[in-house]
Amino acid sequence: MSQADKAHAFKQMHVKGKPVLLYNIWNTGSAKAVESAGAKALATSSWAVAEAHGYRDGESIPFDLVEANVKAIADATDLPLTVDIEGGYGTDSDTLIHHITRIIKAGAIGVNFEDQVVGEGSLYTLEEQVRRIEAVHKAGESAGVPIVINARTDIFIQEKDKARHKDHLSEAKERAAAYREAGAASYFIPFLNDKDLIAEICSTVALPVNAMMMDGAPDVKTLTACGVGRISFGALPYATAMAQLEKGAREAFSLSV
Repeated sequence: MSQADKAHAFKQMHVKGKPVLLYNIWNTGSAKAVESAGAKALATSSWAVAEAHGYRDGESIPFDLVEANVKAIADATDLPLTVDIEGGYGTDSDTLIHHITRIIKAGAIGVNFEDQVVGEGSLYTLEEQVRRIEAVHKAGESAGVPIVINARTDIFIQEKDKARHKDHLSEAKERAAAYREAGAASYFIPFLNDKDLIAEICSTVALPVNAMMMDGAPDVKTLTACGVGRISFGALPYATAMAQLEKGAREAFSLSV
C-alpha cells in the first residue's frame, strides 16, 4: 500500500466498541516482534523511545534521532506506523509543519499530538491547540498523506486528584469537539481510569476515543464495553521487556563462578 493508503486503512481501524489495539514499540526490533505477534498497526511510545536511547521523556531526545528511528521502523515493516511526537517539538505553526513533514517523509502515517506545553506543566489554550492541530493537518495535506492525528488531552494527567476528574469532563468534551473540527481523527484521554467517565466521553464525543493501559486502568474487555475506538499500551511493553531482560541477566550472573 502507498503511505496514503496506509493512513486511510489505519483511520478505518478506529471503531467505537471494536478498538484497534496498539502494543507500543520503541525500535525496529520491538516493531518486528509486535508485527510477528499479529499487529494490524504499529505505534511508538515517546517515553519508551526516549528511555531506549538514554533520554528522558518530554522532548529531550533530539528530533533528528526521533526521525531516524521512525525511518528505521518504517523501512522494516509494511504496517501503518503512528508516532508519538509529544508536542511536535515546536509551538508555532511553521515549526510544527516542518517537523511533521519530516516525520511523514520518514514513513509515519499518524501522530500522537498533545495539548500540554511540554516542560511547563500547563495546557495550551483551546484556541492555541486548535491552531496547532490545524498546522499538523496542513502538513499532512501538503505531503499528500491524510495524517491520522490522535489528539491527546492532558487534562486528566495534570489533575492529580482523581476524585476531581469528573469536574473536567465538560472541558474535555469541548476540546474533543474543537480538535475534531481542526482535523483530529481520534481523541486520547490518558490517565482517565474511571470506566464510567470513559464511557460518558465515548458516548458524547464524536471522535473515536483512545484509552491507555496502565496501573489502575480498566482492562481491555471493560474499555471495549465503554465504547473506546483505540487502546494503546504506552510504556508498559518497554517496562515489561526491560524487567525481563534484567531478570534474565541477574539469573545468568548468579550462575557465574
